[in-house]
Amino acid sequence: MKRSAALPDLPTISESGLAGYDANTWGGILAPAATPKTVVATLNAEINKALAAEDVRAKLNASGIDIQGGTPERFGDYIKAEVVKWAKVTKDAGIEPE
Repeated sequence: MKRSAALPDLPTISESGLAGYDANTWGGILAPAATPKTVVATLNAEINKALAAEDVRAKLNASGIDIQGGTPERFGDYIKAEVVKWAKVTKDAGIEPE
């Protein structure tokens, strides 16, 4: 876990003594599963271009958003890993849907 770019002097929870704690918020842009790969590639390129713009980066960073960008495949892998991680957390904690 790395420190927030918005608050670089604020230690992470792990640095504060709670080892192994890994929870954060994240967001992204998704499209329906049937979206053609060419459309996904075009959207991804344009979104990454926007995220690279200095004014966009400055506004997002000022809001505490750590910009990632990347590929649809990388984001898909991240989502899959989050589902596995939080499924284990909820199971281990005995959390059941109502």
